Amino acid sequence: MKCGLEIHQRLDTGKLFCRCSSELAEQEKKPGEKAEERKPDYKFRRRLRASAGEMGELDIAAQAEQEKEKEFHYDGFVESCCLVEADEEPPLDMDAEALRIVLGIAQQLHMDVCDQLHVMRKIVVDGSNTSGFQRTCLVATGGYLDTSKGKVRISTVAVEEESSGIVAEEAHIKHYRLDRLGIPLIELATEPDIVDAEHCKETAEKIGLILRATGKVARGIGTIRQDVNVSTEKGARVEIKGAQDLRAIPLYVQNEVGRQEELLKVIDEVKKRIGDKEIKPKVIDLTKTFAKTDCALITKGLEAGGHVLGIKLEGHEGLIGRELLPGRRYGTELSDYAKSAGVKGIIHSDEDFVKYKISDAEREAVRKALGVKKGDAFAMVVAHKSTAERALHKVVERANMRRVPEETRKANQDGTSSFMRPLAGRARMYPETDLQTIEITDKLLNEAKQAAGGGLEEKEKKLRGILNPEMAGRMLKSRNLQLFEGLVDAGAEPMLAAGTLEQTLVELRREGLELRNPKEDLAALFDEYKQGLFVKAAIPDVLRGMCGGKKVREAAKGMERITGAELKKLVKEKKDFGAIMREYRLRVDAGELKKAMEGQ
Repeated sequence: MKCGLEIHQRLDTGKLFCRCSSELAEQEKKPGEKAEERKPDYKFRRRLRASAGEMGELDIAAQAEQEKEKEFHYDGFVESCCLVEADEEPPLDMDAEALRIVLGIAQQLHMDVCDQLHVMRKIVVDGSNTSGFQRTCLVATGGYLDTSKGKVRISTVAVEEESSGIVAEEAHIKHYRLDRLGIPLIELATEPDIVDAEHCKETAEKIGLILRATGKVARGIGTIRQDVNVSTEKGARVEIKGAQDLRAIPLYVQNEVGRQEELLKVIDEVKKRIGDKEIKPKVIDLTKTFAKTDCALITKGLEAGGHVLGIKLEGHEGLIGRELLPGRRYGTELSDYAKSAGVKGIIHSDEDFVKYKISDAEREAVRKALGVKKGDAFAMVVAHKSTAERALHKVVERANMRRVPEETRKANQDGTSSFMRPLAGRARMYPETDLQTIEITDKLLNEAKQAAGGGLEEKEKKLRGILNPEMAGRMLKSRNLQLFEGLVDAGAEPMLAAGTLEQTLVELRREGLELRNPKEDLAALFDEYKQGLFVKAAIPDVLRGMCGGKKVREAAKGMERITGAELKKLVKEKKDFGAIMREYRLRVDAGELKKAMEGQ
């Protein structure tokens, strides 16, 4: 097995080729109601087609997307979208801050930075870019990362545009939001030096820590994505896109190796049965066979104007239902190819027809119409005729492969993956003609080095200097790292700030409570605490009030700190430390009370 990674991380800057904000459009929320998707300020539609790359060839992945004949609908928002996102205006110069961040990270990874940067167009016609291409720019090559299992070489670092955010997908329509389009990404690709599944996780985690240590990357769900590249000795290279959860990365690797091993067994069995003979895509209309069917799925498709079409799959009896991974069979692979043509799936002969309410008579009629003999299988599709024909041709295309195909696959939440498209090649790139070459100077490199900070080791050393070892390690990996550093720089006690972020706020979330503006709210909280408005023990309760929309002083009402003469009076009246703390725990600081009692 060989394994490599591609990491895509959003940068915390403005957009890459326009001056719009990178803030995503906020959801609309009415008082007392759940937040709803914000309505767009404008909409438009597009159809896209693949164009030739720099060498005059069409990329196989782009061709596959074009064949789906999709229409793309886009939602725009005035504060985060402009004519550049709509591809109605040429791009502006690359965002200087984004470039400095990427150059700084490349130097931390011991990379050779290019003398000149040339922005390229990467052909993408799945609708995620309104123009039919994504702008990308190679920045550096030839670095490395130290891990517990040796050096992992970093082949390339690039800066590129984020894609649009998908909202919904129908049979022939994809619906996108444009607020995400154009946000800068750093793309970091490793060589296939990762030796096993756990090593893949370790490498991804360390790269993520290096990126976050700069304090210049975006945080939150969806801001970093890992694409896992896996190949086996007799199989093929497969790219699994969009692995979000680090904990699941080993499972993706293990499952892909297992999938390829089981596929090779299926291929060997097919070869034993029919050799290298190609299955002919002879599509038969079976609609009349199901004119009076009890199958609800087929009835619904026919009522929508669809047809039932079928094909014979020679030598495939018993193989389509063979399990490759738990919950995924060889038939799932065939179905994924059919889905790429716009259908919801296939019905095949290895399935339990009782669950579909397809009768034995209907099944036998299908076998007869398709000429299915012993040892053969069949597959059916219910859809509009042209779509169904295209889907069945895709099924035959996949069934005729006597190898594990090179593919781009989508990461599923259960640790498996699904076919998306063929693996893209070099034919998808050509130069961006609307942007000038960028010269890299020593001055720019020095500025970038300073902007990126001292790196992961220096960040870890600094945290260990102000936190205990356990909390330092936790904060280094935390999504709250940048917020923590800002609070400490403003004067907050490090351990108190860390505990509030990593423990108190987590407990409040379990109660369904969340700060509306964490950065501003916490800055105000610690400022008032520093001024002595309330004691440490009151912080959770003050935050509860702030989660409900109150300002700090309003939330702290009734919990103001008892100090000075008032505390001395309380000590004189009560005289018992335990009794005072039990009654005034949220208003009295234990250390201050102890000193007051010692002075009596």
